[in-house]
Amino acid sequence: MLQKCEGIVIRTTDYGETNKIVTLYTREWGKVGVMARGAKKPNSRLSSITQLFTHGYYLVQRGTGLGSLQQGEIATSLRSIGEDIFLTAYASYIVELTDKCTEEKKPNPYHYELLYQTLNYMNEGFDPDILMNIYEMKMLNVMGLYPILNQCSVCGLTDGHFSFSIREGGFICHRCLPKDPYHFKLSPATVKLLRLFYYFDLSRLGNITVKTETKEELKKIITAYYEEYSGLHLKSKKFLNSMDQFRNLL
Repeated sequence: MLQKCEGIVIRTTDYGETNKIVTLYTREWGKVGVMARGAKKPNSRLSSITQLFTHGYYLVQRGTGLGSLQQGEIATSLRSIGEDIFLTAYASYIVELTDKCTEEKKPNPYHYELLYQTLNYMNEGFDPDILMNIYEMKMLNVMGLYPILNQCSVCGLTDGHFSFSIREGGFICHRCLPKDPYHFKLSPATVKLLRLFYYFDLSRLGNITVKTETKEELKKIITAYYEEYSGLHLKSKKFLNSMDQFRNLL
């Protein structure tokens, strides 16, 4: 049965001499794998639409197993990402995270929109660190993780100076700090942004400017939380960290 979908290429795997297995995250079907025959041949009409991060419309012959990709057209060119090694590193992490956290064939139009907007904003030159942090915060629920960010995770009070407790899984107020000697100190800006990233709708982003110290705090908290609870070890994250060190040298 031939069916059309809108999707983003989140992974590609070479298969044999000339074929590729392409993982698409689609608006209609969620995550699906399709076989793109001949896509590795330079003159193939499937070669440009099966590149990583491509957003397009795809015509797929669907069966019980892998679908077969018949044709496609590019909907949004995310060219800036492909031309910038740093952006490529960020986008690779975003798509690998998506791939690892989503189940096959479970449609989620909200999540599809989030992925599309994140890559699109990145392509348009919005701050990739902030986009990555927002995406990471939004992915927590997909993994079944629900950090406590609207009150103290120990006493439940909503006022006070908050730190972050990995052990308690969320904010901890100044009164409860003795409960977790390993808490992370937070600036009020970081408290506000962690909440914002977790709860708000990405389409209302606008231009957020975040100070370097605040970015460092965000990164530290989100990374520590992921390491403790997500069980993920992503190659793209390691690559991103080494790119970061490389960028600091420049």
